[in-house]
Amino acid sequence: MSETSQSAQSAEAAPQDTGEKTATPLLEPGEGIPPVVQTAEALDRVVEAFAVGTGPVAVDAERASGYRYGQRAYLVQLRRKGAGTALIDPITCPDLSGLDAALADAEMVLHAANQDLPCLAELGLAPRRLFDTELAGRLLGHPRVGLGSMIENVLGYSLEKGHSAADWSTRPLPEEWLRYAALDVELLVELREALHAELFETGKLAWATEEFEAILAAPPKPPRAEPWRRTSGIHRVRNRRGLAIVRGVWEARDRIARDRDLSPGRVLSDAAIIELSLTVPHTLVDLQAMPTLRNRNARRHLSVWLRAVSKARALPESEHPEQGQAGDGPPPAHRWAERDPEAAKRLTATRAVVAALADEHHMPTENLLQPDAVRRLAWSPPDEISAEAVSAALVTLGARNWQIELASVPLAKALQRLECKGDL
Repeated sequence: MSETSQSAQSAEAAPQDTGEKTATPLLEPGEGIPPVVQTAEALDRVVEAFAVGTGPVAVDAERASGYRYGQRAYLVQLRRKGAGTALIDPITCPDLSGLDAALADAEMVLHAANQDLPCLAELGLAPRRLFDTELAGRLLGHPRVGLGSMIENVLGYSLEKGHSAADWSTRPLPEEWLRYAALDVELLVELREALHAELFETGKLAWATEEFEAILAAPPKPPRAEPWRRTSGIHRVRNRRGLAIVRGVWEARDRIARDRDLSPGRVLSDAAIIELSLTVPHTLVDLQAMPTLRNRNARRHLSVWLRAVSKARALPESEHPEQGQAGDGPPPAHRWAERDPEAAKRLTATRAVVAALADEHHMPTENLLQPDAVRRLAWSPPDEISAEAVSAALVTLGARNWQIELASVPLAKALQRLECKGDL
């Protein structure tokens, strides 16, 4: 029996079989809550222990999204057979490159790896081999792929998920939060083992391996050219002067949030930015009357918001942002029927192919083939439609080999049928 199996049995005893599956609550880590690693000496001991441990390494990170600026990690959890569980404070131990070197040959197991890999890389911890339990669950068609759901449905244990949105920058961290953090990696390797077996049995292991390698090979995402355009509710702003106000206030908020290390939403809500752009206040009295500026942080900077609005209002029209954001991709799909009816027909046909394949292989459509690749193929298909041409197009669109092998022939046939019917 593995270490994690033994620790799981330390929770409440599983109920007798009554014909219904009842999850066993996992209430305590098998070896108790480990002390938080906060010194170089303690980190050295963790590095030594994990270097001589065996098998995959479960890894997780806790951030303070919604509280602090950026996505840095405020706690890193690891578990490995022979080493137990470690909870590392990356504020006092910000350099994990020694741990990274010790684990260079180990497979790291993460759940929803794309969420944690960037903040782990900032600390110098970057897996060379990866197993993503959330992505494995998607490829296998599990209906719910959150960590708690996967642990319960695959292994039969229930996890308490009450602290996922906590402010992990809090110091000292409460004991119940540390218990939650340790339990997040308690059964992660066992979950990996069960999903690995299921992937093998269903013939999807090679697909998953290719997906995991693609995650590791992907370059860091470049900063957005105009991040202010992601302000929630910006679709309500109908003129360019209003967009200039959104941009100006957003940038002022971002400077304050960065300087104070606060989540931008805690400085000023998106709703307040949109209201400022729609009402265009001229005085502090106008600002004080706005319902969305009633919280303490927003009122603390009223003069900043007023200056940003006034500066944007004074800009010449030539310096106002364009109404639509330029991009290198096709337009929004709801405009295709008007702008290019033939492309709209291709999109309908290609989406139907992908949906049918996804249903056949029991996975979400977006995992069988990325929606952006489907849109781009439909908008700009090869000049000569063939399986080879579609395959080459999918390669340039970033599709994986397994996706191309599944989809290129049926996609080509669907596009050819449209041509043969004279619909294009």
